[in-house]
Amino acid sequence: MTEISDFGLIVFAVSATVFVALLGMRLADRLSLPYAAVILVGAMALAETSNSIQDALSILDVERLTVVALVVILFDGGLHIGFRRFRQSLGPILALGVLGTFATAGLVAVAAHYVLGLDWIFAGLVGAAIAPTDPAVTFSVFGSREIRGRAGTILEGEAGMNDPVGIALMIGMIELATHDDEDFSIVVSEFAVEMTLGLLVGVAGALALLPIMRHVRLTGPALYPIRVLAGAGIVYGLAAVTGGSGFLAAFVAGVLLGDVAATRKGEIEGFLSSLSGLAEIAAFVALGLTVALGDIESGETWVDGVVLALILAFVARPLAILPLLLPARLTWGERVFIAWAGLKGAVPILLGALALLSGVEDAGRLYGIVFIVVLFSVVVQGASVPIVARRLRIPFRRVDHDLAEVLEFVVRDDAFASGRRIADLPLGERAWVGVLIRGGRPQPVSGGTLLEPGDRVHVYCQPEDAAALGRIFAGSSG
Repeated sequence: MTEISDFGLIVFAVSATVFVALLGMRLADRLSLPYAAVILVGAMALAETSNSIQDALSILDVERLTVVALVVILFDGGLHIGFRRFRQSLGPILALGVLGTFATAGLVAVAAHYVLGLDWIFAGLVGAAIAPTDPAVTFSVFGSREIRGRAGTILEGEAGMNDPVGIALMIGMIELATHDDEDFSIVVSEFAVEMTLGLLVGVAGALALLPIMRHVRLTGPALYPIRVLAGAGIVYGLAAVTGGSGFLAAFVAGVLLGDVAATRKGEIEGFLSSLSGLAEIAAFVALGLTVALGDIESGETWVDGVVLALILAFVARPLAILPLLLPARLTWGERVFIAWAGLKGAVPILLGALALLSGVEDAGRLYGIVFIVVLFSVVVQGASVPIVARRLRIPFRRVDHDLAEVLEFVVRDDAFASGRRIADLPLGERAWVGVLIRGGRPQPVSGGTLLEPGDRVHVYCQPEDAAALGRIFAGSSG
């Protein structure tokens, strides 16, 4: 019975961790914190209490678990964004995801070299590691909130786009750091190959999955989400084994499949959303367990991490991002909000783990610096996002689907809503438009969307407001 008892203890520990993490996520939501902040700090505190927990989890285990989690998170994030929303903000997403990542990494590297005195190779590794924003943190912050305008879509799209870019850049920098006969051209060539192959495999994978999702029936409704998940894994795996970015392939496939009609699409999205939440918990628990506060004993590492976190938040990212947003049709408040709300998370720590596994010199110090930067981002910046949104007058409110009722209205010719923008409707803070269907097709929803007679809208509201909303959207028939 020893084996059964030992394994039972493992099942109990894992299940209890997930259960407590879910309660922590609810607490984080109430406190307007990213889920990662509570989970990461909790895992670090747990690691402090027992060295055996850390000993049982190798850095290779953490790296592999985080990779699987990111594939699920990126694919689900792509489905959530959809091609229509992505296309509307394609310019700024690509600019921030590619050029912004390189510019941020470069500025951080310059600061690390001249301010902290790090050599250029090590400074470049640090810059590459902390440049990308994180989809798990970003989706968790914005997933339960409504952000009117394009700022939310741009931040979500950037988080999905710059992770493959950052990973490709880091792989190139590791090659440069571990091979004396290489120069910076290896970084450029590695990036070009990974992005090109990842994009091609992602598009091809989505085109191959689409007819299967639409026309091939399965024996039970519960199997449809599993098939799509397996398809996402195939897309990632094919891109990775061919030398491309599997993360980019998974994200692109999700974006292309996000708006298409398919059998059991609702169940598919619900299943992947739940699995993505579990992946977030698993990734941040594992990452938190790898670094207990006692492991970062060097005061120099703490100083380096805090200094770089401040430089990244207040200097490097704004300088890199704001010029790229000038051509976009955004207010200055939205531009500043995007610059501030680029949160760090699992991806930078994963990149630090890759440096450890690759035998980069002084990789332990690099990992500690990256962890401190991420800790600052999720706790300090993450907590401040709602405050900054209010100060910049960015509509940013929590959507509590558990407490809201969803009502459907058809906009009539004589209704108050007919011919008016959504932002001009007297909805206040108690109701919001979540879905707009026009001509049988879902449409992007923003404050500037003009409602037309015949539009079908789904409105999240309190039950007692139903009559008033009926008069707004359906006129006398409401």
